[in-house]
Amino acid sequence: MATYTADDDYDFLYKVVLIGDSGVGKSNLLSRFTRNEFSLESKSTIGVEFATRTIHVDDKIIKAGHRRPRKKIQSDH
Repeated sequence: MATYTADDDYDFLYKVVLIGDSGVGKSNLLSRFTRNEFSLESKSTIGVEFATRTIHVDDKIIKAGHRRPRKKIQSDH
């Protein structure tokens, strides 16, 4: 049985993956898009970052980005 959450309220969902060489600004681009922040002092990141942003265009709700996968807990019952 699926559980409804507010995260499910959107008309369009775009999953975004940023790939590029080290030090080119992928993390800053993600930060600027999702939180409207940009830092000239940022350090290189290693690993994976997840973020989403919801945008309202006309009467549609658009969700862009990618969120961390939910962990599934298996029950022994």
